[in-house]
Amino acid sequence: MEQAYHTPSEASCDRRATYASLQSQVSSLVSGERNFIGVLANVSSLLRMTFGERFFWVGFYLVSEGKLRLGPFQGTMACFTIEQGRGVCGTAWARNESIIVDDVEQFPGHIACSSESRSEIVVPLHDASGAVTGVLDIDSRETGAFDLIDREGLEAVCRLLDKEKFDIQWL
Repeated sequence: MEQAYHTPSEASCDRRATYASLQSQVSSLVSGERNFIGVLANVSSLLRMTFGERFFWVGFYLVSEGKLRLGPFQGTMACFTIEQGRGVCGTAWARNESIIVDDVEQFPGHIACSSESRSEIVVPLHDASGAVTGVLDIDSRETGAFDLIDREGLEAVCRLLDKEKFDIQWL
């Protein structure tokens, strides 16, 4: 079977459209919903189902008692607790910024929760004051799997999940 060839611009447009669709779906998921853990479970499933094997691990770590603690996820087993400033997730939390790592073996202090991870993107979640309350962590088995389109799309999804929309404790 012959595969269709897509130029980079076509692929970029397709992924931008995919992220726009995801934003709409996540917006519907959170509308009027107070079950934050359930929302995170559904969003991690939605992201994993949408991107399939490209996103082999998708999950959330939530700030609790001064550490990132494992929340809802889809994929292989994961680390339970991450210190602020450690690994990609802890660094994204400490810097309060999204981080894309093309090759996790080259990231100083990378925490190898899974030996299958080759690249990673981490996007912070915030409360009403802008403080980081958790992170979305996505791993790929391919190096260089994430780019600006992914960062922008996932940041838009995470803005829909910011804690001020929910009236519950994280953990």
